[in-house]
Amino acid sequence: MGLKRTDEFRRDAVRIALTSGLTRKQVADDLGVGMSTLNKWITSHRDTDVVSKEELGLAQENDRLRREVRILKEERDILKNCPGSQPACAR
Repeated sequence: MGLKRTDEFRRDAVRIALTSGLTRKQVADDLGVGMSTLNKWITSHRDTDVVSKEELGLAQENDRLRREVRILKEERDILKNCPGSQPACAR
């Protein structure tokens, strides 16, 4: 049978999973728990105040900004590597 985790450990795992910007897989691997276990903990603590609405909102905004930065970097790299063409502003 698996190791019994404390309620404090579970709450901390949920907080990390929801606010760290890491994937759930990364968090589960880092904490040494299975993905299904972490998902169960998140589901069971969803309606508790483990993470304040403000913290959750900031984490969601950070995720959105990270995605936007990734897309912008990809677009920049595509334009940098385009042979022989320059953006209209560089002509």
